[in-house]
Amino acid sequence: MKVEITTERIAAGVLMQLKGDVDMNTSPDVRSSLGAAFKQGGAKALFIDLSGVRYMDSSGIATLVEALQYCMKQGMRLRLVRLSPPVRDVFELARLASVFEVFPSVGEASQGL
Repeated sequence: MKVEITTERIAAGVLMQLKGDVDMNTSPDVRSSLGAAFKQGGAKALFIDLSGVRYMDSSGIATLVEALQYCMKQGMRLRLVRLSPPVRDVFELARLASVFEVFPSVGEASQGL
């Protein structure tokens, strides 16, 4: 399954929306889009909307961990928003819900930046 990725500049930073499956086959596409988003520069935060993700495996999680590490090095915030139920389950099982900043909406994630 293919992943659809849209990226847009918003007032609080950069919003990336993912739709489809994030797995071994599609995580390189996500990684590439993350690289392009980071090159835009000047953003305080990167918001990743996961509401359209039906499935995420360990390679998808690894891609998000890499993005988090990059953001930390650059002084940016990485905020995950609108986790779909399957993604939320994966994050809770892997105990990553406490590692990432997770918000129910972009609006709430934008507060306090």
